[in-house]
Amino acid sequence: MESVERKVAKALLDIKAVMLNPEEPFKWASGWLSPIYCDNRRILSYPELREDVCRWMAEIIEKKYPDTEVIAGVATGAIAHGMLIAHILKKPFIYVRPKPKDHGTGSQIEGSVEKGAKTVVVEDLISTGKSSLSATEALIRAGVNVLGMTAIFSYNFNQARRAFEEANIELDTLTNYDTLIEVAHETGYIKDSDIELLKEWRFSPSTWGKSEQ
Repeated sequence: MESVERKVAKALLDIKAVMLNPEEPFKWASGWLSPIYCDNRRILSYPELREDVCRWMAEIIEKKYPDTEVIAGVATGAIAHGMLIAHILKKPFIYVRPKPKDHGTGSQIEGSVEKGAKTVVVEDLISTGKSSLSATEALIRAGVNVLGMTAIFSYNFNQARRAFEEANIELDTLTNYDTLIEVAHETGYIKDSDIELLKEWRFSPSTWGKSEQ
């Protein structure tokens, strides 16, 4: 039976959520240049896939964190997925802004959550891990008991892995960069000549492409 990792990777390729453009690299908020971009928001436009992805994430949470009381989504990419997962699990839902809003109540955490509530954070994608961990820090400052995080996809950067270890936050993902590249190569989505470039970027994403700028 095909693993969930490979099923999700294939699905991302099928819906064209993965874009490859080495000639005109994508620029991330971090300033990093990337020859590849994964847009998990496209999942929301495909009902069957959306249902499968949220169900698989809900199953991870049920199995690993059976005492979960609240689901928290990271704004903005994981709000929709997080809410759907909370609905499946019949749990309260909250979401975390990147920073406190500059009007009204000035809240960073939207929704109702009690101190000590056992909470699992939902993300759509993990790159450097900075924004994801910023959300968990906001929850912890508010007195929330963060059990762990689950995400659809991770680029598997060493920097992110170290950041999660240092923050003592467990991370589970449905699929990852290595599986995605493997499936993309098998299905002809990327060519043999692309593999070396994608490996090179994967291991030095902060400097890749900048010498040519």
